[in-house]
Amino acid sequence: MFPVITVPDDAADLQEQLGTKPKFWFGSKPSLFKEIREGTGEDWSEKVACELAELLGIPHAKYDLAIWKNRRGVVSDSFLPSGGRLIHGNELLAKIVPRYPTTRFFRVRQHSLRVVTTVIQISKPPIGFVPLPDVQAAVDVFIGYLMLDAWIGNQDRHHENWGLVLTKDGSIHLAPSYDHASCLGRIETESEKLERLTTKDRQRTVEYYVGKASSAFYASPTGKKPLSTLDAFRAAARFRPAAALAWLKRLETISQGQTEHILRQVPPERISEISVHFAQRVLELNRGRLLDCVTGLLA
Repeated sequence: MFPVITVPDDAADLQEQLGTKPKFWFGSKPSLFKEIREGTGEDWSEKVACELAELLGIPHAKYDLAIWKNRRGVVSDSFLPSGGRLIHGNELLAKIVPRYPTTRFFRVRQHSLRVVTTVIQISKPPIGFVPLPDVQAAVDVFIGYLMLDAWIGNQDRHHENWGLVLTKDGSIHLAPSYDHASCLGRIETESEKLERLTTKDRQRTVEYYVGKASSAFYASPTGKKPLSTLDAFRAAARFRPAAALAWLKRLETISQGQTEHILRQVPPERISEISVHFAQRVLELNRGRLLDCVTGLLA
């Protein structure tokens, strides 16, 4: 089983709490504790997504299950180097896109893949990332993030969930991938998941469900709706096909046994059997949909 980190009761006193729910930095590393909202599965989904990113070799924030004052959550060590700072996507885009709406997270048409990848191209790959064949530049790594989103059904890659790291010596790097909890159907009720797993109604199946996953990216500022998570990856793949193929080859090596093993490592009091089956089905279906992209990239 994955370990559960116990956060000291007085940890929140080390720094002012942030936001409307407990979320605070503590310790000398430092580490961030985020409490989950009851019944949302935000803890197990974040941990599972972290482990799946690790399987793929995608640079990512490390997450552990945690508990603070009997409240469940996750803990993540800071990925910033000493003296470094994270520049969120909305801060970057506001400098180059006139009247960019920095305070909205979704339905931001200016948050297009073209402008985002243009910004990312000014950076180096994440700190510590060892280049792979055909994955050399920061934008190549970001394509891996988009593939991860499509695989796990992460719909939360808005402009504060990607960014660049500015080091104290002025070097700029793509930040590791972070904040993936909105994935694997974790928000759905048990009854909803069970119905989708067993129904014969084609518009209620898991297959239909994964096809509806929406990204936070638009094809262009004039787009009427955001791209699906799969279409966001496809669009980026057309820009850097060699990098996309390299990530798809890595995905192809991952078996259902490996993903189920990760899901089974979550303590049963944090994830139900139905949620395990549902998440596994999401991963299986999205893996197939992603690997179907290979033919188009090779054409």
